[in-house]
Amino acid sequence: MPKFLQQSLLVLFTGALLLIAGWSCFQVYQYSSQRAEIKKDYSEVNSITYGLLSVNTWRDHLTTIALNRIEDFEFTPAQEDTLVHMVGNLMYAGIDKVDSLVDRKQTTIKGKLKKFAFKTLVDEEKIRETVPLFSQTLVNEIQKPENKEALKYIVRSKLLEYSNITHANAPDSLLLDSLLNKYEAASLDDFNRQTAAELKILQESTYFYTYIALAVVLVFLILWWVLKKQKAVHIPLFVMSVLVSLVILAAGISAPMIEIDARFQEVNFLLIGEKISFNDQVIFFQSKSIIDVVQILLETGQIDSVLVGVLILAFSILFPIAKLISTQIYLMGSKRIRSNKILNFFAFKSGKWSMADVYVIAIFMAYIGFQGILDNQLSILNVDTESLMSISTNKTSLQPGFLLFIGFVLFSLLLSLILKKVTSMEKKAVSPAERTPLRNRDRQRIIRPREV
Repeated sequence: MPKFLQQSLLVLFTGALLLIAGWSCFQVYQYSSQRAEIKKDYSEVNSITYGLLSVNTWRDHLTTIALNRIEDFEFTPAQEDTLVHMVGNLMYAGIDKVDSLVDRKQTTIKGKLKKFAFKTLVDEEKIRETVPLFSQTLVNEIQKPENKEALKYIVRSKLLEYSNITHANAPDSLLLDSLLNKYEAASLDDFNRQTAAELKILQESTYFYTYIALAVVLVFLILWWVLKKQKAVHIPLFVMSVLVSLVILAAGISAPMIEIDARFQEVNFLLIGEKISFNDQVIFFQSKSIIDVVQILLETGQIDSVLVGVLILAFSILFPIAKLISTQIYLMGSKRIRSNKILNFFAFKSGKWSMADVYVIAIFMAYIGFQGILDNQLSILNVDTESLMSISTNKTSLQPGFLLFIGFVLFSLLLSLILKKVTSMEKKAVSPAERTPLRNRDRQRIIRPREV
């Protein structure tokens, strides 16, 4: 097959693969960005701030419990006896008060006549004997349904009055309401069901396109294996490989790499005879890409943070890009261009300075560290008693950005090896006629000083 035709077919095939990889990486960025935004809103709405530590939530729970207790209230025999006794004491106190008023010394004839009439006509002892009967009758009247409802209404009204003056900060409530309105959710449960379904779909889609992008990289490696002896297609294949590598790198540094999620899966209280439950209370959540980390570090304004941000930007983003571009220029350039020291440094020696692979390992170790720390600390919060049960969970996980970035690191390392192999094959392919003059000139340079 002619060389031009081989190269054309290869460019068409690898160009199609490049388009597939580019589209897949774009979809990964789109879906991961949407998922990160929804997950952030989900974590905000389900934050422990608006649940377990919320004044409004506890106010509503306690008000509901109190209202239920009021609605179910009935006097026990012992309570009824106590109430009768208290009413009787009040009546005895009233009789004693009247008796003390009557016994006061009267200075007028009218007053003396009233005192005489009261003493003559009213039998105080008989009145005192009827006090228990009157007390029981009064308590019986109180326990009639219509009177009991009136009393419950008074207590409920007062309880709601106190409840209404107990509230959290208005901005927090407005933020929570705005997030519910954003997703057109009528309640927290409705919001959680809706976002959980969306997050599942977005996660599946993100990983689907991630695997497609990595599959394209694998196809390129297979092509290199199959065409390793076809020198005519090495340059176009290497160019397309570099372009695919850059696309994978762009997705790897822009998509989230690690997601830290610590939460209470379930917290149950048994309070005043009723159960209070809190589910999926988010304690901490962060989802960041390499670009996000660099941006945060640079925006802090602190020297140490800015220095770390610059190092990550240089060694994990700029160096790999410069290396890929340099390898492509070196392979396609002339001898004069290839002799450029800067180009040679980035093409063959920058791997010693680039920390992309170290960064990947650091992220992986950080993931393991976060897993261990969170698991250890959250296990302390697990409680199981008669009145309290709490179950904490750690949902920290690596994200597609990590897979794409580590795929780029491995692919770029292999491309470096391939470049060395290709250039060594080019040197071996130089004809003896082309090599002899060079050797003769070298001999002449060596011999002339001796002749002089």
